[in-house]
Amino acid sequence: MKFHGRERQKKQIHKLFQSERQETILIYGRRRIGKSELIKQCLKETKIRSIYFECKQTSELNNVESLAEIVSERFAYPQLAYKGMEALLKFLYEKAWDEKVILVLDEYPYLRENVKEMDSILQALIDGNRDASGMKLILCGSYVDTMKGLLSGQNPLFGRVDLTIDLKPMDYFESALFYTEFSDEDKVRLYSVFGGVPYYNRLIDSGETVRENIMRLIASPGARLENEVSMYLSSEISRITNANEVFETLAKGFSRYKEILDQSHVSSGPTLVDVLDKLIRMDVVKKEAPINDENNRKKAGYVISDNLSLFYYKYIFGNISRMNIMDTEDFCRRYIWDDFEIKHVPRAFEEICRQYLIRCNRAGMLEEPFEKIGKYYYDDQTNRKNGEFDIVTLDARGYIFYEAKFRKEPVTDGMIREEMEQVRSAGLPCYKFGFFSRSGFRCAKREDTVLIELGELYQDVRGRHNGGTETGQAVSGT
Repeated sequence: MKFHGRERQKKQIHKLFQSERQETILIYGRRRIGKSELIKQCLKETKIRSIYFECKQTSELNNVESLAEIVSERFAYPQLAYKGMEALLKFLYEKAWDEKVILVLDEYPYLRENVKEMDSILQALIDGNRDASGMKLILCGSYVDTMKGLLSGQNPLFGRVDLTIDLKPMDYFESALFYTEFSDEDKVRLYSVFGGVPYYNRLIDSGETVRENIMRLIASPGARLENEVSMYLSSEISRITNANEVFETLAKGFSRYKEILDQSHVSSGPTLVDVLDKLIRMDVVKKEAPINDENNRKKAGYVISDNLSLFYYKYIFGNISRMNIMDTEDFCRRYIWDDFEIKHVPRAFEEICRQYLIRCNRAGMLEEPFEKIGKYYYDDQTNRKNGEFDIVTLDARGYIFYEAKFRKEPVTDGMIREEMEQVRSAGLPCYKFGFFSRSGFRCAKREDTVLIELGELYQDVRGRHNGGTETGQAVSGT
């Protein structure tokens, strides 16, 4: 299967492969995020002799024997016999005196659980071979807290890691590389469910419709991903009940801390704080504060950032009993499709638009590169109104307010005037307005507006860097 995306991370890894020095690389991230596939792809793209070993939840001796067997095959040696991991790794580091060697210890937390002082063993090998060995050691793991702990000042490996990669979900653009056959509208719908996790996106069948893929993978009894969310949570959180209650509350749209505490029935404030912290570290929930009042804790909110988790808790978790006894198509028609199209997908489209602006910002396509992007909270005391704008950027000239319209109808002059009047009537500091539209525009061009059609979001911005294309000009507002 073709490998998609992760270009920046591959360049970082290959740069260290090419150096003549000893290097240590730490790669971590949630399950299914593609850590192992990224490493394997990098190994395919290099001629350096490599040893890939997936550590097991078993005894030290069992791991030693398994790794020794792989080493014997890679170096064409008779079966090596070692009793401990330290001796075997010492042999590999010394082999790397004569030639570069890449050693991958995937799921490293399993190894350190069963080998006493494993971190100290590696520290001694790294320090002892620093000037002589060309070893490229890659430590990889899904237990994020454990892997981050290797970087702490109290850990023996502190200061020994040359590159750290915290692998995050792909953005909407890289995710769409897995399902290029679908229309741009359907790419938005698919991303709204399966997000940026490569494992989920690989399961999408281009021979089926979006709805057929959703029913097959998540919205039917025994679906491939039906238990994916709960399994992931239970592997990281001891009291899964609390996490379920928090997720259900967030999926209903409650985002402020007090709202979550009141609605979720979690036993106490400290318990809720602990659950939210764990979910944030797992990359399934994020905390958002308005960019114009970042330090105001009362205005900060929590949202589900993992799209599959959001879909699951919004439509499946509370309806499992119904789903198990109903016809799948009837179940989805009654409990999913209307809300999915009217509310869920447009909300995901807003996130996609934010990601698009970030891509353009990084590619240098904007007249004024922005320093912040996020929500903007306002309190209009004159008109006795308050609220939030979801997509706002702040650059050297001021704020640009964006609206994302995932509607069947084109955006018209009337719609634009209405949105602009809402901002101006509240006296908000905005020097330009931006509009994203699923169905294009039926309006005149203006100097103070940026108009971006859906199709532009799925063009590679790197190919339009500083370019004179019509799309590049539209994004920059010229």
